[in-house]
Amino acid sequence: MDKALFKLNGFKRTIGFLFVMATLQGVFTILQAIYLAMTITNLFHKEQLANQLLPMSLFFIFFMLKQTIIYFREKYMKRFSMKIGSDLRKELNTKLFNLGPNITATEGTGNMVTLNLEGISNVEQYVQLFLPKVVNMSVIPILIFIYTLTLDTTSALILLLVLPVLIFFLILLGIAARVKADKQYESYQILSNHFVDSLRGLKTLRFLGLSKKYDRNIKKVSEQYRKATMGTLAIAFLSTFALEFFTSISIAIVALFLGLGLIKGTLVLLPSLIILILAPEYFAPIREFGADYHATLDGKNAFTAISSILAKPLYKQDQKEITKWDAQSTLNIKNLTVQHEEANQPSLHDVKFTIRGFQNVGIIGASGSGKSTLINALSGFVETKNTDILLNGETISSFNNKNWQNQIYYIPQHPYIFHNTIRNNVAFYTKNSTNKQIENACERAGLSDVIASLPNGYDEMIGETGRTLSGGQEQRIALARAFLDDSRKILLFDEPTAHLDIETEWEIKQRMLPLFKNRLVFFATHRLHWMMDMDLILVMDHGEIVEQGTHKELIAKKGYYYQLVKQQSHGTEA
Repeated sequence: MDKALFKLNGFKRTIGFLFVMATLQGVFTILQAIYLAMTITNLFHKEQLANQLLPMSLFFIFFMLKQTIIYFREKYMKRFSMKIGSDLRKELNTKLFNLGPNITATEGTGNMVTLNLEGISNVEQYVQLFLPKVVNMSVIPILIFIYTLTLDTTSALILLLVLPVLIFFLILLGIAARVKADKQYESYQILSNHFVDSLRGLKTLRFLGLSKKYDRNIKKVSEQYRKATMGTLAIAFLSTFALEFFTSISIAIVALFLGLGLIKGTLVLLPSLIILILAPEYFAPIREFGADYHATLDGKNAFTAISSILAKPLYKQDQKEITKWDAQSTLNIKNLTVQHEEANQPSLHDVKFTIRGFQNVGIIGASGSGKSTLINALSGFVETKNTDILLNGETISSFNNKNWQNQIYYIPQHPYIFHNTIRNNVAFYTKNSTNKQIENACERAGLSDVIASLPNGYDEMIGETGRTLSGGQEQRIALARAFLDDSRKILLFDEPTAHLDIETEWEIKQRMLPLFKNRLVFFATHRLHWMMDMDLILVMDHGEIVEQGTHKELIAKKGYYYQLVKQQSHGTEA
């Protein structure tokens, strides 16, 4: 049992309920065995069938009570497991949002998608099946053993001695199954990451002529997953066979000694028959646990993976109230340093700059210079060290502040397009927007002509399994979302046009520039033509700001920025 289960909301109450249900089930099992054996014994002694209505009715009553207990327990566990799944999904998504993009970079996008979808479903199955079986295995055999001990000591001792042997083999096969299941889960993680990443980059792969190569890679990973799955199934079938084999032998041994007792006259029929009926019920919880153990292994692995993510420490959060950014606001940053655990040197080191009011701030530098890390730091998605942040004259400890983050709108390279209509995609973050507001936002983003050409217009389905959009159209959807939400005055762009051709980028740029008006904009890119529209340029190299100023000031310095311009223009006046 995963220790993290004990921390689940309502776990103790559920375990208490299951113990009560298991006790009642055990009692009703014994009572139904008693009255069934009594009916058979009376008929064996040639009593009239009409005289057996009472024991037969009592058997039926206790049988139905037992089934009712099982029905309500399953219904309760289904509701409880679904609640656990819902809570886990909320906690996981909240944690992923708080940890920011780095968690998906380190754990893998495919793995996170799999955990959110299939992983949570497997956890629900794990909770629903595993807990009742464990409690039943802890309660019902003990009740049956105690009652059997009052009827025949020899039979009770046989049941007691066989149980540890059965559990020993269950443990051995369980360990083997767990090892196989762990390998299967690792293969599944690799497959999901590989498949999702390949799917997202399918257009690029086809353009570069690499789609067939990646197709072979997916086939290879899929074959590894298939072999791991078949290995796990082989252990599962072996385990089931072993359980059935040993329980059958155990029941046969009990029956043998009962038969010998009847022949010798040391036992009478009624208690012997009760014991014989109860023997399979004694082993049933163990057999059920063994059968469902393999079905819950994936859920346990997923639960362990989710628990490890939930256990990750949150970045330091600042609780201070922050006023909304306006034309008079100021931001002064000193000593901003970001050190990732897996990196030998800081991703950002001693970054400092000052912003006033609604400025366009360009962040330029080569790949790996720290542009994206700076955007993530300003978003509050990475933990900063020794940073002095002065916002409107007040010190805050971190950008991980809800009041700050609620003012931010972030546009990445690849905006996420949900499987929904264009209308709902544009209004995803502003649910109360009117159709007129959505249409105006789409007009400003340059989407009107595209939407007019679609059969269903604004109600056209896009995203997964819907109409595929080009990179430029996806960016226009993101722009329309930003135009629709005028309340957020801080815009963060992380190379939003890096994957676009120059003609599409130029057209998108004309749509973006009006969005910059009356907003604070941080625009990270490696394309220099954007810098002409920036009020302040931060030039980055190896995690440090090596220069800052306007385009004209930096060109006049003939420093690092000047060399970047010279390299990209190939020495021409362009």
